[in-house]
Amino acid sequence: MWRWEAEQAKGVIVIVHGAFEHHGRYGWLTEMFRLNGFHVVMGDLPGQGVTSRSRRGHIDKFDEYIIEVKDWIQEAYKFELPVFLLGHSMGGLVSIRLLQEEHMNLAGVVLSSPCLGLVHTPSKLLNILSHGFNIVFPKLRINAGITVEMATRNEEVWDVDKNDSLYVTKVSVRWYRELVKGIELAFTNLSKFPDVPLLVMQSGDDKIVNKLAVQHWFNEVALTEKTYKEWPSCYHEIFNEPEREQVFNFTMNFLQNRLQQVQAK
Repeated sequence: MWRWEAEQAKGVIVIVHGAFEHHGRYGWLTEMFRLNGFHVVMGDLPGQGVTSRSRRGHIDKFDEYIIEVKDWIQEAYKFELPVFLLGHSMGGLVSIRLLQEEHMNLAGVVLSSPCLGLVHTPSKLLNILSHGFNIVFPKLRINAGITVEMATRNEEVWDVDKNDSLYVTKVSVRWYRELVKGIELAFTNLSKFPDVPLLVMQSGDDKIVNKLAVQHWFNEVALTEKTYKEWPSCYHEIFNEPEREQVFNFTMNFLQNRLQQVQAK
């Protein structure tokens, strides 16, 4: 994992990236948080980024993600400041599953287009076959079917991603089955999600995550303080979109309000 420190920090943000990508794609967001007084802690999830070249696009169990992110949060505690968790896409799903299974002391949680359902899923036949392959050939890799053009309208990001050797293009059958299981558990364990202030921001024109599933999960989770914000024209990666400064400012308002509440206690 990596730590980026701010001067006179007032809080810490733990960022959990999505599927196929890595921490290096969050340079702009990391710097924005630092300039606004937040330390940032982030790493690469198992099977992705610079730490997992031999297992690219594969995991044995979804719990690998949960264990990894728990370590990042433990690292964030060392600053002895309020800690926030920000999960994007699959990172949002990982954040949900972590909080359903482990007690973490967080000042707030931000989910960005969390992966609680997919726009495009395999055919019924392929889905049935995937159960068998998961047992016999769990490491068999298939094309993920996700393009950079589906993720964002930002052409500058397209150019960088298309030359990014760390970007995952194929995933294993086991990875897919574990993702599906993780989504199912996020819904069946709704009551286990802690009563922590929550901001869910969803792209309105998402080509990857099913926004109706996100809305359903948000409506069902019982929390004292929760906010849902949809960005109508945005594609999946709201922090890479042309509107990203607006998205960031909205996020900062949530964080600042939470800090004021924490300080008032």
